[in-house]
Amino acid sequence: MSVHVVTGSASGMGGAVAQKLIAAGHTVVGIDIRAADVVADLSTPDGRRSAGTEVLALTEGRLDGAVMAAGVGPSPGADRPRLLAGVNYLGVVELLGAWRSALAAAENAKVVAFSSDSTTTTPMVPRRTVNALLAGDMDKAVRSVRMFGKFAPSIAYAASKIAVSRWVRQNAVTAAWAGAGIRLNALAPGAVLTPLLERRLGTPDEAKAIRPFPVPVGGFGEAGQLADWAVFMLSESADFLCGSVVFVDGGSDAYFRASDRPRPVPLPRLANYLMRMRAFTTGRN
Repeated sequence: MSVHVVTGSASGMGGAVAQKLIAAGHTVVGIDIRAADVVADLSTPDGRRSAGTEVLALTEGRLDGAVMAAGVGPSPGADRPRLLAGVNYLGVVELLGAWRSALAAAENAKVVAFSSDSTTTTPMVPRRTVNALLAGDMDKAVRSVRMFGKFAPSIAYAASKIAVSRWVRQNAVTAAWAGAGIRLNALAPGAVLTPLLERRLGTPDEAKAIRPFPVPVGGFGEAGQLADWAVFMLSESADFLCGSVVFVDGGSDAYFRASDRPRPVPLPRLANYLMRMRAFTTGRN
């Protein structure tokens, strides 16, 4: 059977994904800060480097899939924005960069990066924060959210997930990923009852912000439900899925953004596509 790596494998949605893959007969290399095949702190450069290297050694340089589920939430704390940037963004893109050749070696690999419906339901996320993350400038990203005071962790959390989603969409369609047989997609959960959410619900101030949040179907999601989506996105049925961000959030995104998508392609991008097609056609003739 195939070999998959799962970050955040010790609990929550990552743990549920790992369990389902193992139950289906696949080999799973789990990464977490504890109780995992590879124990690493993805908030640090050394932790990310060691995780990347150890996985390549354990899998002999070939991976059929990767599920990037490790993440931290927007709990209060002055240092939280830096932690969020390190785990939620760099913990995805740096590891995938380290494993790209191993994924390409499988010739039909799948990657599922965990995003969030906070990407479309959190207001006032500065564009400069997202751009700083995409540029790899963590100091600038952290500075850009300080003005939000006690709301800085929530803004930084949403920014980290927006950056992950954009990185996925920007890279998924390139020769280095799609052209190498790697299907790169993102899964955007809503409020899922994981240990992380349970801890936040146990804090009165955070619970007041979470419980009134609109979830049209009611209640919270379950980790196993999201794991089923991730396993599907790793399967052959997802061969034609590329650069997608799949929202599984009980309808929260649709509640706030019902008329925002789909939108037509902007004219400058369409013009660029037509110019490329004309050059391609002329070259063939």
